[in-house]
Amino acid sequence: MGAHRFHGDERRFEVTADFIAARFPQARTAADVAGGQGMLARRLRKRHNIDCDVVDPRGWVLRGVSSRVEEYRVDMAGYYDVIIGLHPDDALREVVNSARVRPVVVVPCCNFWLRDIKLSRDELLDAIEKHHAAFGTSERVVLDFRGPHNRALVLRPARGLRPIRPSSIGCAVP
Repeated sequence: MGAHRFHGDERRFEVTADFIAARFPQARTAADVAGGQGMLARRLRKRHNIDCDVVDPRGWVLRGVSSRVEEYRVDMAGYYDVIIGLHPDDALREVVNSARVRPVVVVPCCNFWLRDIKLSRDELLDAIEKHHAAFGTSERVVLDFRGPHNRALVLRPARGLRPIRPSSIGCAVP
């Protein structure tokens, strides 16, 4: 990774990029929500030829990384083949709700799900899966980098249903 310094296991970018490419071989575009400097986006582009935008209001991306300096909204999901939330912080609910439209890989690190109730890592994963159950399928995956925040959910839209227009979802949570 060179001279770039990060909190946590630096391998998370490589491992997550490889997982995305293997799990979604047809993907050509991705959104890396709250992607910070853009190391995941850079890896997806250079190693797997997946065009990836970092969607993050902080605007901290490295030179050469495609980015949108704004908060991620669920209505953006329709522009991408896959949505990635590797520790998406405040954007967690928007990332999860995007799975009604597009496949999502989310690795939550903090409880930005319920502001008034503290959830453990596993309780947070349970709450997200329960929420998404009405809209599609979920699968738990342990990514091969140091944890404890290496538990991912792969969320997919329900099959056989009419496609949902991203604009019809809005930001409201049922």
